Parts: sequence; structure tokens; C-alpha cells
Amino acid sequence: MSSSMEPKDRYTQGMAVRRSVLGDKHVERAEANKTDFDIPFQNFITEGAWGTVWAGDHFTKRERSLVTLALLAGLGHYDEVAMHVRASRNTGATAEDIREVMMHVAVYAGVPAANNAIKYVKRELAAMAEEEKAGE
Repeated sequence: MSSSMEPKDRYTQGMAVRRSVLGDKHVERAEANKTDFDIPFQNFITEGAWGTVWAGDHFTKRERSLVTLALLAGLGHYDEVAMHVRASRNTGATAEDIREVMMHVAVYAGVPAANNAIKYVKRELAAMAEEEKAGE
């Protein structure tokens, strides 16, 4: 991990990684919606999650994507599951990978957690397929 970096460098690296995973459109929307209230939080996640954890060199982005999906589904953070399903376009995680992750979630975090997450996964995969057909 990049823990020896200065916060400014972690922020810059974090923003680059965040854009590469979530896409420019998503990040631009998030940046446009920042307020004085959540600027510290946004900086924290950009430096910590994106500039340190996601910027690490041990796991690939695909592996990080799958671990993230499993944790989010297991903890019941379904809106974040949806966001990271969309991010899978940029990380190399496939629909088959995500299906296998949901099977692990069912075994280790419970069938209800996986069942609910699968609803979100299916919805996002279908929307992504429609967007691809439309050339978006």
C-alpha cells in the first residue's frame, strides 16, 4: 500500500484510481455534488480508499472489485453493490465473476444478503447491457 505518501499525493493518486475504476462521469457527478458538509469525507475516501487501498499493488483491480462486491453484499450495502457492478466494466470483473462472488456471499454471509444483492446485480447488468446496445 501507499501509506508513506503525503496526503496530497495520496489524494492525487486516489483521484486517478477512483476515475479509472468508477469512470469520469461518476466522479464528476460526485465532485459536483460535494458540499462544505461532506468535503472532509470525500477527501478521506479519496485518500484512504482510493489512494491507499485501491492503489495498492498486491491485488489487481479485478480482485479488488470482487472482494469489494463480496463485502458490500455481505454487509447489506446494496446501493454500493450497484455502483461497483458498474465499476466492473473498468476492473475486468465479469458477470460470471460476480455470480461466483454472490455464491460465496450466500454461504459465508447468508442467503438473504446474497438474494438481495443479486437483485441489484441483475438490475445493473441489464441496464449496462441496454446502454451498450444503445452505444452509450
